[in-house]
Amino acid sequence: MADPEVPERITTRRAELDELEGQSAKQLSEVRAEREEPAVAVRAWRCGC
Repeated sequence: MADPEVPERITTRRAELDELEGQSAKQLSEVRAEREEPAVAVRAWRCGC
């Protein structure tokens, strides 16, 4: 017989994972933006702009 709590636990875990995914996506976006800043500065410095 299946545990009646299993679907609820699965739903809860999926919600937790969705939240982690959102946090990870935000952090990745911030890291990429921060990494791009010095690259832009270097390109500007090299071309003398």
